[in-house]
Amino acid sequence: MGNSLQRPTENRGRQEEEGNGSSFTCEICIEPMAANKKFKNKNLCTHPFCQECIAKYIQVMVQDNNTAKIECPGLNCQKNLDPFSCKPMIPSSLFSKWCDLLCEDYVRGYERSYCPNRNCMALVVNECERKGRMKKAQCPNCKHWFCFRCKLKWHGGYHCEESGNLRDRNDIAFGQLAERMKWARCPGCGHCVQRKNGCHVMQDSVLL
Repeated sequence: MGNSLQRPTENRGRQEEEGNGSSFTCEICIEPMAANKKFKNKNLCTHPFCQECIAKYIQVMVQDNNTAKIECPGLNCQKNLDPFSCKPMIPSSLFSKWCDLLCEDYVRGYERSYCPNRNCMALVVNECERKGRMKKAQCPNCKHWFCFRCKLKWHGGYHCEESGNLRDRNDIAFGQLAERMKWARCPGCGHCVQRKNGCHVMQDSVLL
């Protein structure tokens, strides 16, 4: 079949289909086709293309061009192909790659991180808060809490600069306790303190 990926230059196929309900002419390969071979792009557009040509078109756009939003190959048509209308016609591996490209295109404008849980590694997107402000995050897949800034397991009570050195589970548990109890960190020695009474001024006895 020649000219398999060229955009059509005339509407001959559409006119022929209107005149004959049992067949149509594909505007890509210019071959007569049975009506059940016609590609249906949901309710977005109705250009007469055969499923085989559309499948080849998608393969080129996804594998060769890494295109996420694939436009209908119809002349001057700006409608996108509906992925789920195309799914039955293309290999599952091609559909998965197309979905990955669509996801990457969607999250491009958002802050994103991967869950640090080795058994998960799901992509987590910050859709709610401003850039740079989100810190504590919960993975929607495995439900583990982690730090969105330093991309490590949640280190309550510790700064991001310190969290990379945390290896002891007791240290992590203590940090979470400090966060829960709202203990403050001494700016001098870094130890956690709890104010029982008195003013908010904190002095380090080591420096006295």
